[in-house]
Amino acid sequence: MNGRRRLSPQEIADVLRDRIRTGDLRAGDRLPTQAELAEEFGVERGTVRQALRALQEDGLLSNVSKGSPPRIAPPTPARTEPQPTPVGLAPRLRDAFSAPHVRIGVACHTAETLMLALGEPVRMIHEGRLRPQSVDVRILLPSRDIDLAFPVPVEGGEAQDDPVHQRWLTQRNAQGQVLRHNLMSLRSSHGIDVRVAFRALPFTPPVKLYLLNDSEALFAYYTLTRREEETDSGTVELYDALGPTSLLFSFERRAGEMDAAFVDQSRKWFDALWETISTDLTLS
Repeated sequence: MNGRRRLSPQEIADVLRDRIRTGDLRAGDRLPTQAELAEEFGVERGTVRQALRALQEDGLLSNVSKGSPPRIAPPTPARTEPQPTPVGLAPRLRDAFSAPHVRIGVACHTAETLMLALGEPVRMIHEGRLRPQSVDVRILLPSRDIDLAFPVPVEGGEAQDDPVHQRWLTQRNAQGQVLRHNLMSLRSSHGIDVRVAFRALPFTPPVKLYLLNDSEALFAYYTLTRREEETDSGTVELYDALGPTSLLFSFERRAGEMDAAFVDQSRKWFDALWETISTDLTLS
């Protein structure tokens, strides 16, 4: 080795990465054996194994086994547009609450899905498994004073006075109050700085949006269905959306430029509604 400094595993991995990048090593090619690489770089086989492990973790090697040298893996296609994947809200909220300062923005039809999903991170806080320093939750809901697009009776009627509207309003308020109580209780029980605010939208949102710590946006469509509901005056047929069954798609800032742009635009859309045409909302 003529007295030269021995290369580290990271430096060897970088050399091999460069050979892959320049095409000296192509997808499907086998690497030299560990003995051959150790002789080429003047290092022990253990150093070579660490370098190969780093390349494997980066997804650059395939068919890694003890019996034969690994092959160069096919390149991963670059993401040029969002690739949403259906996700569950509760696990995403749990991850969001692992941050020291939690920021949640929500635009939805009622707080039912959020109320249910928050049960997991709140429980984990009580168990001592999560301990954020602050929690700031902002929620946009339809105003009680508008004619809702849904739920509505199939045969129509006076929107704000019909039993369907009144049932929705009662549920909206009850769910919001439970959600606020569960979060605000963390202030007294764990000393967490908690803020929960509601504002009213002058329209019925056709989609739901959850913004988590400005790093992820969860998006879902409200799909309408025709169903029956029992009221004090009898059975009513109505058009409605079942929010808890809406399929959520995740866009994460770390996933690439297009996902990051979706997160940024979603936050700007939410902030604009919050600061302009939404109004104070009283849950009563």
